[in-house]
Amino acid sequence: MISKMKLNNYLLIIYGVLIGITLSGIVWLSASPPRGEAVTILPTATPGNIIVHISGAVQVPGLYSLPVGSRLADAISAADGFAPGAEQDELNLAAPLRDGQQIDIPGIISTSHITIMRVNINIASASELDTLPSIGPTTAQAIVDYRLENGPFTSIQDIQKVPGIGSATYEKIEDYITVGE
Repeated sequence: MISKMKLNNYLLIIYGVLIGITLSGIVWLSASPPRGEAVTILPTATPGNIIVHISGAVQVPGLYSLPVGSRLADAISAADGFAPGAEQDELNLAAPLRDGQQIDIPGIISTSHITIMRVNINIASASELDTLPSIGPTTAQAIVDYRLENGPFTSIQDIQKVPGIGSATYEKIEDYITVGE
């Protein structure tokens, strides 16, 4: 029989050999060149934006890029809010939006619901002109003064000749003005 001391010595030698083999394998694996193709880790997808077309009774109709998860209230806010005469009671402002959606806000200026009521810039008073988007009392009076000094406007684009009305303001009011009936 093997004595207890010799058995302990044999076990220590076996453990030492196993540890040595394990360490040799680790060194060999870490020193050897990599095999196969590299794995590329891609970032996780982040939500993008959606594009919606808002028209009708809003201050600035057009296309808007909004974050995914936006609601109708966000689109109306992006369009500078409701225009005068908007029929807000018919809308669900909490309705979620989807990419490519067209939203027509009903009201007196919405062509799909009620006939457009435009302001005739050749006969409107300063207080009537003041109701137009981006036109305040001072600019409304400037339109009346320009008309009195230069005669009637021949086209709606001529309103840009009035000091204080540039292309940005014109784009906001062009759907709301006329020079004829």
